[in-house]
Amino acid sequence: MGTLYIVPTPVGNMEDMTFRAVRILKEADLVLAEDTRTSGILLKHFDIQNKLMSHHKFNEHGTSAGIVERLKAGQNIALISDAGTPGISDPGFLLTREAAKAGVEVTCLPGPTAFVPALVMSGLPCDRFSFEGFLPQKKGRQTRLKALAEEQRTMVFYESPYRLLKTLTQFAEFFGPDRQACVCREISKIHEEAVRGSLAELVEHFTATEPRGEIVVMVAGNEIKNKNNK
Repeated sequence: MGTLYIVPTPVGNMEDMTFRAVRILKEADLVLAEDTRTSGILLKHFDIQNKLMSHHKFNEHGTSAGIVERLKAGQNIALISDAGTPGISDPGFLLTREAAKAGVEVTCLPGPTAFVPALVMSGLPCDRFSFEGFLPQKKGRQTRLKALAEEQRTMVFYESPYRLLKTLTQFAEFFGPDRQACVCREISKIHEEAVRGSLAELVEHFTATEPRGEIVVMVAGNEIKNKNNK
């Protein structure tokens, strides 16, 4: 029986690729990629000449069973996404679940994930946090925001630059304009930036400054005061 390797790839800076990740991608019988064109550039950069097969959210339900059969037949297969760690707001969970259910060994290499450095540099508490990824765009969005208004841990969100201002405005509405937050963009890239302040201040900042790049938003948890404290 083969092994399914979940291989993180750089979120922006090619120097963040690990020696082990390069070796696994070279040795694997097959590399599954979210976008073969994007991943082809990565593989070429590290002189990895291996077969790529498309595996993304639109086909994973139809291809996972066949991939598991190849793993059971003894092939070692590596799974990568466009950037970061597969399964974190990217395809990967379904295949991992099916492989594990079939008794296939699943190994995830340590490596890049955008929200970890963003959370650590935010200046907000990171001993306990809630990773929320992308919020629902329509159905269920307000229900989720109402529930998160009571969350006491630091919350971590992914967002696109085109929706950032709308999301920050909604955060201010549901969480309160004085709630502290941090917007990190372009993690590990040349234009990496962290903007900290209250939600009201962040709305003002990104109204005047058009947001660009890949974005991670951290929002402080709700500090519920103890009724016994005076």
